[in-house]
Parts: sequence; structure tokens; C-alpha cells
Amino acid sequence: MLIGRQKEMIMLQDALRKDYSQFIAVYGRRRVGKTFLIREAFDYKFCFQYTGAANTSSRKQLARFRLALKEQGLHDVMPTITNWMDAFSEMRRFINHKPEGKKVIFLDELPWMDSPRSGFLSELEAFWNGWASARKDIVFIVCGSSTSWMVKKILKNKGGLHNRLTHRIALKPFTLRQCEQMMESNNIVLTRKQMLEGYMIFGGIPYYWSLIQGGCSLTQEIDRLIFSEDGDLHDEFNMLYASLFKKTEPYLKVISLLAQKNSGMTRKELIEKGGFESNGAFSDLLNDLEWCGFIRSYSMIGNQVKDETYQLIDNYTLFYYAFIHGKHPGRNYWQATMKTPAYNTWCGLAFERVCLWHVEQIKQKLGISGILTNEYAWRFDGNKVENVPGAQIDLLIDRSDGLINICEMKYSKDTYTMTAEDERDIRRKNNVFTHVTKTKKAVHTVMVTTYGLNHNAYSHDIQNEVTMDDLFL
Repeated sequence: MLIGRQKEMIMLQDALRKDYSQFIAVYGRRRVGKTFLIREAFDYKFCFQYTGAANTSSRKQLARFRLALKEQGLHDVMPTITNWMDAFSEMRRFINHKPEGKKVIFLDELPWMDSPRSGFLSELEAFWNGWASARKDIVFIVCGSSTSWMVKKILKNKGGLHNRLTHRIALKPFTLRQCEQMMESNNIVLTRKQMLEGYMIFGGIPYYWSLIQGGCSLTQEIDRLIFSEDGDLHDEFNMLYASLFKKTEPYLKVISLLAQKNSGMTRKELIEKGGFESNGAFSDLLNDLEWCGFIRSYSMIGNQVKDETYQLIDNYTLFYYAFIHGKHPGRNYWQATMKTPAYNTWCGLAFERVCLWHVEQIKQKLGISGILTNEYAWRFDGNKVENVPGAQIDLLIDRSDGLINICEMKYSKDTYTMTAEDERDIRRKNNVFTHVTKTKKAVHTVMVTTYGLNHNAYSHDIQNEVTMDDLFL
């Protein structure tokens, strides 16, 4: 059963009704469900489909392509394919043998086909520009998990594929509500608190959620999937980055640095801490990680200096560095860890990341879905000369109606009770923010909690509340 993705399904299926050939690129993070979406959209019926193989030589890739043509119906005598020019030529010949009607061509894991000096991309350009686009019956779908490659080589191609795409579909991770629908469709019974905790680990990655089995608690399933030596996700971290980047070392160095600083680091800080060179290659590296959904960049509101801050936001990666990296977990590791202070600290940080993935739901709860907004994080390191303390705000919503919502996110196992320290901390942040940014907008504090807020003498400055249930909108 396909959960969500209605908009994407309509776009794909609508291509069959167009009067001219369609060229569609589908991209997104590994395990997010790209291939499943495309197969479901076309009911698993393709004129031709081929999936690239990872870490395979061009010769073997071409041999597999030739075999796919034979298996899918090209029974004529076919010569050995030694280059991508011949491969696309044989595919054209294969298509020409098909009866009239729309012909859906699906090339999956496109980046893996583009091995060094293979000439793949130029032949892909020739296939579309010189043949497919001149017809009216081709629906050409390309897909890849290496989002950085898809963006640079297909979406932002400066050569023969420039502005040739008919549609582009960026497949996003599931929301909490979509994960809940997926569990319901699989007859897996979880409370919303358990769903939230699962999201803090798995994020909205459908494949991870599909591995959860019924009959056990979520805690048991996490131990089985991640911490058991034969668990489906035991080696997921290494596989995840190795499948996306040919040289993982510099990417993992950036990820490791960002995992150590929750508020994020500027480009300058990353260069200094990591020993990187300040050049275009490093900018490309950061862009690659952002396009793949592992990090986010944000500018400081009111900051005239263009030095963006980069923050690690991939839930699974954050979980890995908190509880797996450099550790030797044993049997029932997660069950034991849940009783430790480290777990409580992680819960607070992970809940903040979940909220960042659900800004639209927060806006809906606040009744401002129709208002133009910009979302920021904000950090000020302090100024000893002016005696202004530092402050960090993970989410603020800058509204076009003259308001700024500063979101305070607190994870708790029950309704949250504010203390005098909480009240002082919120007032300090708001005062520092107003002083440093010199904003003329009204600043309202929004408290985002799991089960709501106990109203007491210290909660008077809270203008709005958002609960865990609101994140499931």
C-alpha cells in the first residue's frame, strides 16, 4: 500500500496522458522510497527498465544492460555492447519493436552507471535530445539516490540536458503522520509517544519503518534491527554514505565535526577544525551533504556577514554518533541505555530535530499556514565588551504580518512544568535576540512539548503552545 505521495503519483501518471514525450527525474535520500513510488505509479509495467549496479566497472555495467534488454524481449541477434553509444542504440532498436502507445523507460540508480570516462552522460543527452524528445510516446524516468549527482548532472546540467526536464520530483522523508499511517497499514500498534521516539531514530525514512515487526515493543525492535549483529540496520551507517559518495572520508569528517556541536558550525569553523582547504571543492562537499538531506544551512537573521551555519539534521546519523560510533553495544543495549542520563540528553536534542522536520505542522497549529514566512535558526556567541550574553535559538518563524515566533522545544515524559530557570532563560534569549537583531517586529514565544504545558507562575510569557499530537497533523 502506497502511503502519501499522492501529489507525486498524479504527476507520474499524468505523464501517460501528455501529447509529447516526458522526461522526469526522481531524486531523494537513500531508502526514501523512490523506486517503490515509480513502480507503483506505473503498476510495475515498463517498456524497459534497468537498475545500475554500485561499484561496478563500465564493462560489467554494459553487460548487465545488454542482459536486461534480452530478458525484457529483445530476441534479435545482439552484438556485445562495449560502450554507452551502442547501449542506447540497442535500447532505441528495442523500443522501435514495441507496438503503438506510451512507452515508459525507467533507468534506476543513474549515478552508478556514470563510471569515470564511460561517456554515459553524453549518450544520455543524445538519447533524449536526438531521439526521445522528437517522439510523442516516450515517458523517460530517471532516478538516483545520490542526490548530489542528480542535482549537478541532471537538474543543474549546463550542457545538453540544460532545461530539458519536463518534471522533477524531490521525494521527501515521511512526516510523523505518514509514518503512523504506514504502521497502521502494516497492523503495527504503536502509541504516538512511541511513534515520536521511533522518528527520533529513524526519521521519516519508509524503509526503516518497514522493517518493524509486530508482536514486540519498539525498544525490542530497535535492539533487533540496529544493535544485533545480524540486524537489518546493523551496518546501515557505513552503507548509507558509501552508496552516495565515491570518496566518503571528507564527507564523514564534516559529519563527525557537526555531530559534536548541536548548534552547528560555520563554513570557516569547519575549515579550521577539519583542516579543509577553502575552495570550491569544499563548497561542493557541503552542497552535496545538504542536497542529500543530511545537513541544513541557515543564515543568521539580522546578520550582514554572509557566513552560513551548517547543522546536522539527519536523525539516523545523529543517533549513530550518540549511541553506536566508538561504542561496543551488547545484548539488549537499547533497553539498558534508556535508563541513562545520556538517553535523556539525546531525547531533548532529537525532539528538536523532529520539530525542524515538522515546521509546516507547527505553522498549521499556529494558524499561519497562509502567511508568508521564513524559518531560521539563530546563534549569538556573546559580546563581553557590551556585556551581552550568548544565545541559541534552533527555530524561529519570521512572519510577514509583523511577528516573529521563537519556538522553545522541550521533550518530557509528562506535561511540562516550567521553572524559574526556564522563564529566565527564555527572557534572556528574547532580549538578546531583540537587542542584537534590532528587529521591530513583536516577538512571541511558542512552547513545543510532548504532552503540553502545566500553567503556573513561570509560564505567563508563553503566547502559544504546540504538542506532540499537533506534529501529527
